[in-house]
Amino acid sequence: MKNYIFVAFWLWTFISFGQTEQDSIRSQRQQLDSLFLEEIENAGPLKKPKVLHAEPLYIDLIRDLGARKGEKEWNVAMGMQDKRRFDEFHALIEYEWAPVDRLGFEVELPFSFYSFRNGSRETQAPSNRLESLKLASQFTFLVSEKRNVSLALGYIHEFELVDLNRLGKEQAWRGNIFNPFLVAAKRWGSNYHTLIYTGPRIIKEFDHKSTVPFQINLNFHYMVTGTRNFIGLEVNQEIHGGEVLSTLRPQMRLGLAENLMVGIVSAIPLRQPNAGLGSFLRIIYEPGFRAIH
Repeated sequence: MKNYIFVAFWLWTFISFGQTEQDSIRSQRQQLDSLFLEEIENAGPLKKPKVLHAEPLYIDLIRDLGARKGEKEWNVAMGMQDKRRFDEFHALIEYEWAPVDRLGFEVELPFSFYSFRNGSRETQAPSNRLESLKLASQFTFLVSEKRNVSLALGYIHEFELVDLNRLGKEQAWRGNIFNPFLVAAKRWGSNYHTLIYTGPRIIKEFDHKSTVPFQINLNFHYMVTGTRNFIGLEVNQEIHGGEVLSTLRPQMRLGLAENLMVGIVSAIPLRQPNAGLGSFLRIIYEPGFRAIH
């Protein structure tokens, strides 16, 4: 009987200690999250409040939702997509900044290059090109601290350019892409983030009829306690001519320094026989960003 009592006491002590330790760790995490969110969202009495949201890595935002005057960011990215008969390589460089509170601007140069596989002919793939000169703006018109919600409207204008092998032989500017969009984001508690980015892309090339695909990009992320690191899923959908093309993009973002982060993305096309797996890497540098914690 004494042995049973001893075992029961030992088990009760072990469980109680484990529960106390878990409660302590949970409390520390909650405190760290509270301090981190307070630092990011309420940076001083002279600055407007903002809600921290996880920003998607593939189709990213023009600037943080609720951006503050003086914020700026450089992005360099590269990626690869399997197109079955050839490989498509992407690269971009972009600069974004906020001249006033809650208004962001961006300039981007996206490139595309193609590698032919054995037995392929060049006519099966597009030519290498600087895709466009992309100019964009975004205004956050609602920041609700109580509900952890932000809403923004934006516009992207792309001046489409001809293939690199045609530069100097014909007019460099071959058309326009008009892309108004809406962003709605909500943070659930301290760690869980959802965001929708949606709008039409009106593609008008000279001497061609306009096409209007519609984009719906859904995002789900979990942000690690007390950091800007996250893991998540970006779902990119394009609706055109009654057809829906969807791509899943599992992703993660890691901080290498206070003002330097790297984003890693995979691409999983759904029901797209001419597209295979892909990958994407984004390097994010924020001059002047300093974390207190």
